[in-house]
Amino acid sequence: MAALGIATGGSNWFSALALGVTLLKCLLIPTYSRTLLFQRFSVIFTDALFVYAVHECCKCIDGKKAGKELTEKPKFILSVLLLWNFGLLIVDHIHFQYNGFLSGLMLLSIARFFQKRHMEGAFLFAVLLHFKHIYLYVAPAYGVYLLRSYCFTANKPDGSIRWNSFSFVRLISLGLIVFLVSALSLGPFLALNQLPQVFSRLFPFKRGLCHAYWAPNFWALYSALDKVLSVIGLELKLLDPNKIPKASMTSGLVQQFQHTVLPSVTPLATFICTLIAMLPSVFCLWFKPQGPRGFLRCLILCALSSFLFGWHVHEKAILLAVLPMSLLSVGKAVDASIFLILTTTGHYSLFPLLFTAPELPIKIVLMLLFTTYSISSLKTLFRKEKPLFNWMETFYLLGLGPLEVFCEFVFPFTSWNLKYPFIPLLLTSVYCAVGITYAWLKLYVSVLTDPPVGKTKKQ
Repeated sequence: MAALGIATGGSNWFSALALGVTLLKCLLIPTYSRTLLFQRFSVIFTDALFVYAVHECCKCIDGKKAGKELTEKPKFILSVLLLWNFGLLIVDHIHFQYNGFLSGLMLLSIARFFQKRHMEGAFLFAVLLHFKHIYLYVAPAYGVYLLRSYCFTANKPDGSIRWNSFSFVRLISLGLIVFLVSALSLGPFLALNQLPQVFSRLFPFKRGLCHAYWAPNFWALYSALDKVLSVIGLELKLLDPNKIPKASMTSGLVQQFQHTVLPSVTPLATFICTLIAMLPSVFCLWFKPQGPRGFLRCLILCALSSFLFGWHVHEKAILLAVLPMSLLSVGKAVDASIFLILTTTGHYSLFPLLFTAPELPIKIVLMLLFTTYSISSLKTLFRKEKPLFNWMETFYLLGLGPLEVFCEFVFPFTSWNLKYPFIPLLLTSVYCAVGITYAWLKLYVSVLTDPPVGKTKKQ
């Protein structure tokens, strides 16, 4: 973060932040895997799109609460929260993936909606969706918002929809964008009769509900409860050990398995739960329009709902909600509180991705730096309002420290290490699942209780 000193003294502070994080990414090249220089540099190079998207997002931030110092301005804080995001750093530049490039497309599409450039935003999302199908989870937010705020061109004075303002031309234009992008992406596979194979690989239901308790979602809590009940049942001799399924979530393998006590979960059940969890936010987006900000909150809730209730969710999918939540965090104190709980627990849940000894100090130091800055900067930004955390939230977040000490420094030296090697992953996932679920519920309460924005003209 040495570039921050340069940034505060000059006008080109954004370039300094971007340069600083790029240099850090270069320093992380030798981590995890060292035969892959071309791939490592390709990730850094494609992050240029992410940097541009962050720059565009900063233009959309209201500067009414801007302080006198540069470091207290919402745009500066948002730039750091996004460019120096801990999750992206370790997932892309240590673990090695391309989430920055994809996140850049998503953030840029969001920025275009704030800038009233709906067609560009729709095009960017269509491209993004064909790059990675996981973004299908937030498609309801995009579809409903474009229909409500772009295809319908006006509202009544009370904010309700004016039905006679519907534009078929705009609807056809959006459909044409989706069709052309889809045709360009899937056309070759259709011509070669390989489309069924593509879809079979996109939705691999045989991988099982979860993977070794890593994703901190509802099904981790569900499976942990099943594990506890099975242990109690065996101790009380209520269960026959010979009838307990051999395939287990705690084996660390990607496979299908059956729960022991609780009903086993099917892909259809997770789809229904995810859909039910998304619906209230989508209804609010339609019946309580709040412009691009309302769309952004619906997008985050869709992302969190799919993370909490989806089938075979990967732990890195939490970034799909954390990154756009950064934009809300500099606008309102309640959103800042939700962001800090979500990002802290979500980022900590990524720790099991980096499991070698040399990476331990790197991930701890980077996490502490980012978390400390996030909390201190947002507290400063909203210092005239009530505290961002209550006593319960503070106690929960502080509990991550003892949890890390136990998992990394105590448990490996206990007798349980050989017999129950899954315990650190189980504890990490269950503990973080509580925080992420809490943040989801808190954001939902905020969305459901906020009044609609009554405007006669649409954005």
